[in-house]
Amino acid sequence: MGNMHGDFIWYELLTPDPASAATFYGAVLGWTSRDAGGPTPGYGLFSTAEIAVAGFMAMPPGAAGAGMPPQWLGYVAVEDVDASVRSVLEAGGTQHMPPIDLAGIGRFALLADPQGAPFYVMRGATEDESSSFAPEKTGHCRWNELSTDDQPAALAFYGRVFGWEKGNAMPMGDLGEYRFISHRGVTLGAVMTTPPGGPRPGWRFYFGVADIDRAAEAIRSGGGAVQFGPDEVPGGLFIVVGTDPQGAPFAVVGPRNA
Repeated sequence: MGNMHGDFIWYELLTPDPASAATFYGAVLGWTSRDAGGPTPGYGLFSTAEIAVAGFMAMPPGAAGAGMPPQWLGYVAVEDVDASVRSVLEAGGTQHMPPIDLAGIGRFALLADPQGAPFYVMRGATEDESSSFAPEKTGHCRWNELSTDDQPAALAFYGRVFGWEKGNAMPMGDLGEYRFISHRGVTLGAVMTTPPGGPRPGWRFYFGVADIDRAAEAIRSGGGAVQFGPDEVPGGLFIVVGTDPQGAPFAVVGPRNA
């Protein structure tokens, strides 16, 4: 059975220095990296010992000058890319890249929600099921977190476009609620309000690690920055929120073994 409409199926890093990024994430997450080959020259793959879970590529020429920062982007499966683009636009979103086809890969488009957070929609060329998002697996994405300046509007938008549902919420003081989102009975992550003076609306992805303290040290020693953590979250796991050496936001989640 392939992925269903609304599933997260892939993650992609846009970076000014792909070679350095490959070294950094290899040290932090244990990923190996290789060129994807095929119809995407210059596109790299991050893999666990078993499977490719994410991609990485150089930022397009002129992107930094146009205001695009280094960043991780998520791909969401859809039944029909063109219909989903129309749905996004009708719901107040924007299109950054129109639908295109890659032979053997699939059809996809780069969009943004009404608050400006970018994401891809994609229909794969095969019915193979992606495990890039796997909440229980080390090396895979385990949590998808949206920071936005209008939480109610964002929740309504993603509910309309992808069928995501609101779950329970945790209070965050002046920032309101940390609202969980679910799809087909699986908790995907959460939506939170961006703090005053914080970054632009966007997604942050939490990748699983086997030892949170080792991951935090690898972030620091590899030239990244730890902004928060290690801090315990429900379930007995710990998180670290930070940036890689090129400034792309990301996070890790896993146990404390010390």
